[in-house]
Amino acid sequence: MLTTNPFDDDHLHEECGVFGIFGHSGAASLTALGLHALQHRGQEAAGIVSSDGDMFHSHRGMGHVGDNFGSEAVIKRLPGTAAVGHVRYSTTGETMLRNVQPLFGDFEFGGLAIGHNGNLTNALTIRKQLVRRGCLFQSTTDTEVIVHLIAISLYSTVEDRVIDALRQVEGAYSLVALATNALIGVRDPLGIRPLVLGRRGDTWILASETCALDIVGADVVRDVEPGEVVVINDTGLRSIKPFAKLRRRFCIFEHIYFARPDSIMEGTSVYEVRKRIGAELAKESGVDADVVIPVPDSGVPAALGYAVAAGIPFELGIIRNHYVGRTFIEPTDSIRHLGVKLKHNANRAQIEGKRVILVDDSIVRGTTSTKIVEMVRQAGAAEVHMRISSPPTTHSCFYGIDTPEREKLLAYRLDVAGMAKLIGADSLAFVSLDGLYRAVGETARDSRYPQFCDACFTGDYPVPLTDQEGGEGQLSLTLLTEGH
Repeated sequence: MLTTNPFDDDHLHEECGVFGIFGHSGAASLTALGLHALQHRGQEAAGIVSSDGDMFHSHRGMGHVGDNFGSEAVIKRLPGTAAVGHVRYSTTGETMLRNVQPLFGDFEFGGLAIGHNGNLTNALTIRKQLVRRGCLFQSTTDTEVIVHLIAISLYSTVEDRVIDALRQVEGAYSLVALATNALIGVRDPLGIRPLVLGRRGDTWILASETCALDIVGADVVRDVEPGEVVVINDTGLRSIKPFAKLRRRFCIFEHIYFARPDSIMEGTSVYEVRKRIGAELAKESGVDADVVIPVPDSGVPAALGYAVAAGIPFELGIIRNHYVGRTFIEPTDSIRHLGVKLKHNANRAQIEGKRVILVDDSIVRGTTSTKIVEMVRQAGAAEVHMRISSPPTTHSCFYGIDTPEREKLLAYRLDVAGMAKLIGADSLAFVSLDGLYRAVGETARDSRYPQFCDACFTGDYPVPLTDQEGGEGQLSLTLLTEGH
C-alpha cells in the first residue's frame, strides 16, 4: 500500500475536531455539515450522537465525514434537536472503530456522549488506577478515562461530575458533551486547544473552529474561555468557571498550520497571521530570487506574504491534485517512486531556469522537503531556497498533536546548515521565534511568561508530562496564574 499524500505525511498532523449543537430540528444534518468544515483536523474517522430528549442515537465509522454521513438514510437514523460530532486523527489509541468518538455511556443520571480534542498527559497513570478499582475499558483512547471518572464521581449533577473528572486530569482538551437535555462545552484551563461558541437564532453551537460555524450559517459569539464550562439547555446558556485562572497558553501551531485559513482563532484571522509570518520570513532571511512558490496548500498564505514583502512574483509552481484518495495499491515496487506525482506535480513553466524560493509551514522528519526540492530541481530550477513559516521543530508535542519521537525530528538531529544539505536546498531558513510572535500580534516572546504554547519549538511544556518517564526537555511544572 502506497500513501499518496507523501507531502502531508511529513507534517505535524491535526489533532481532532469537535462540534455540538442544541435546539435545532435538523441537529444531525447541521452537525454533519460542521464536521465537513472540520475535516482537515482529522481524516481517520467520524461520529455523531444525537438526542431526541428521550433516547440517544449514534453512528460512527472509519473514514471521512462524507463516507459516513453522505446518505440521507443515515441522517434520518439520528433524530433529535441536539447532537455532538467528532472527526478523529489518532494521537492516543489505535485506529479502530472502538476508538471512534463521540464515546457514549449510560450513567446513573442517564446517557452522556463525549467528543474530545486534545491529549491527557496523565491518562495512562489514571487508567491504571481505575483498572485496579475494577473499571473495564472498552477502548484504548485517553477520552475513556474521562468517561470512567464521571461514572465514579460522587456528585449529583452532570456538570458537577464532568468538572470533578476534569479536576483530576492533566493536559490539553476541548470537550463537547451531550446529556439527555443539555449540551456541555469545556476548555482546558490554559486554553491550549480551541473551542468557539456560536449562535443561529435560538440554536447554540460549539465548534473547534469558526469555519464550522460559517458553514451552518451561525454567528460567532465568542471563544469559550480557558477553564470555562458552558452548559446549554432549554433555559439558555450558563457559564461556570470552576478552575483556577491561569495564564493563557494557546497552541501557536494552530496559527501556523492546523486551523483552516478562513477561521478566526482567538480573535485573529488565521489567513492574515500566515501572511504576516511570510512577511517576517522575507525580512529576516531574504535572498535574491525570481519567483516565490508555495508548497500547497498550507504554504500558500505565507508565500503570498513573503512575495509581497520581498517584491518577488508569486506563482503556483507546484500543482496539487485534490481528487486523489489517501492510498492505492502499488502493482510493483519498481514504480513506487512515481506515487509522489499523484498528489503534487511541478509546474515546469513557472520553474525552469529560475531561482526559486519554496515556502512551507514546517519541516518534521525532512522526507517531504527532500522530495519537494528534488522535484523542483528536476523541473529545471536554477536555484532552490527553502523558507519555513515556523521555527525549527525540536521537541515532540504531548497535547493532542501527532508528532514523531524527538530523535526522529530533523531539527533535533541537525543544525540548519545540516538540514539544508540533507534536503538538497541551496539555502534554508526558518522564521525566528520572535518573528512568529510578531506575526500573531505580540512584540516578542516573553521568555518568563510565554503567551502561547510553543513547546514543539522550545521544550517549554506548560503542563506536566506525567505519563512520560521524566518527559522531554525542561518542564514548566509551575503553572503561572494571572497577576503573578
